[in-house]
Amino acid sequence: MSLLVVGSIGIDTVETPQTRRENQLGGSAVYFAFAASFYTRVQLVGVIGKDFPSVHRTLLESREIDLQGLEVADGKTFRWVGRYHENMIDRDTLEVDLNVFGSFDPKVPPAFRATPYLFLANGAPQVQRKVLDQLEARPKFVAMDTMDLWIETARADLKELLKRVDALVINDSEARMLTGRHELLRAGLDILDLGPKTAIVKKGEHGALVVSRHGHFAVPGFPLEEVVDPTGAGDTFAGGICGYLAQTGDVSADNLRRAVAHGAVVASYTVQDFSLEALKRIQRSDLDARFEMLLDLVRIPK
Repeated sequence: MSLLVVGSIGIDTVETPQTRRENQLGGSAVYFAFAASFYTRVQLVGVIGKDFPSVHRTLLESREIDLQGLEVADGKTFRWVGRYHENMIDRDTLEVDLNVFGSFDPKVPPAFRATPYLFLANGAPQVQRKVLDQLEARPKFVAMDTMDLWIETARADLKELLKRVDALVINDSEARMLTGRHELLRAGLDILDLGPKTAIVKKGEHGALVVSRHGHFAVPGFPLEEVVDPTGAGDTFAGGICGYLAQTGDVSADNLRRAVAHGAVVASYTVQDFSLEALKRIQRSDLDARFEMLLDLVRIPK
């Protein structure tokens, strides 16, 4: 089934303790769409400037991502510059130029308005709401991401939006900020009280905690000997989850467990190189093989 994602498309410069890479393809919607495209047909809505390299557009098209909703605006593409610490977890944002993304007003093409699966990538809650308002009917499954900026500056709008989604994908520090709870399970339960049926709490290299009314479970991160660039890991994690759900057409509690494990697998590839380089080198069969390895890692004999 088709899966619609709306969010940022950008150009990143990333500095790690080992090296620095400039003008890399980035953005929350890009990472999500690329990951989800291993599983299902993806539709993308976003905005780029006239400086956006054609090679990046060609890459997205090579994954058969539908770009009818890609707006080309006068001005420059969103840009982000960040530096990771030695632990490859903490990072500093050195520069953010919103450029055309700063005035992004999403326009969902008519062909996308009946989508059964929707992901609202990180962005202002007011912008995310505009996407929902343009759809012909409520999708079968709606998930969204957010960040500390919106929790601090747009909390009321965010809480209203949470009433309209099925799942919130959020990292551990943001879950604590949103709820005021330190214990992640308690924070997840409080998120459910805000509206979503499911809270998917990302814990970086330690995987994710999933909280729902049907029960709770945890999925570990796939163990790696080296992390090259964590940028986009959370977005590809969400892409793997939603892509798998859309592929199977099944949003049951059991299938969500499988979907979250697929999300962990896709994210594990993302961090093994800069930008989308590692994902460009793999096939769906590689993801399925690593998925089986992850299942074996968590198998506990009776």
